[in-house]
Amino acid sequence: MSPQNRSSIERMFLPVVALTAALWIRLTRATSRIRYINRGVIEEMTRRGQPYILAFWHGRLFLMPYAYPGNRIAILISQHRDGEVISRTMERFGFVTARGSSTRRGASGLREIVRRIRAGFDAAVTPDGPRGPCARVQAGVVAAARLSGAPIVPVAFSSSKKNSSRPGITSLSPCLSAADSFSMVTRCS
Repeated sequence: MSPQNRSSIERMFLPVVALTAALWIRLTRATSRIRYINRGVIEEMTRRGQPYILAFWHGRLFLMPYAYPGNRIAILISQHRDGEVISRTMERFGFVTARGSSTRRGASGLREIVRRIRAGFDAAVTPDGPRGPCARVQAGVVAAARLSGAPIVPVAFSSSKKNSSRPGITSLSPCLSAADSFSMVTRCS
């Protein structure tokens, strides 16, 4: 298959993949119980109108649409092909996306995030970059915090499968997953 035909097929299926991903995230959330830990930090900043930067590892992004309690967030997403799927999926949750990463169009992505924060948006980034190293902060999130004055709020989701069925009635009780969302504030000076 020629690269041009492959590109056309990918563009055709991209909306379907994004819709499927958004539905899968919503289904997972609907069948999970989430316990928020230290969410008051985010809620207080939202109440005061203080923009902030949510920071989470690439490996923890699946349920992140449910870590954000507000309605104005710009998410920095890589320019890579998988970033396009993620961008379109997040747009289905009503989020704005800015494109760029440590390996492609990083400066323009950083400028867009800072511009959005200054306009009153919150921001979300994966500080470990698309190519890693995994769980190691790259300079972009710190630069965004310094340039915008917004605090960095590290956020994580952890989950475990939990069978909530009582013995003897397994087929009548739902089997839910349990998830924890953690957050705290970090200031760059």
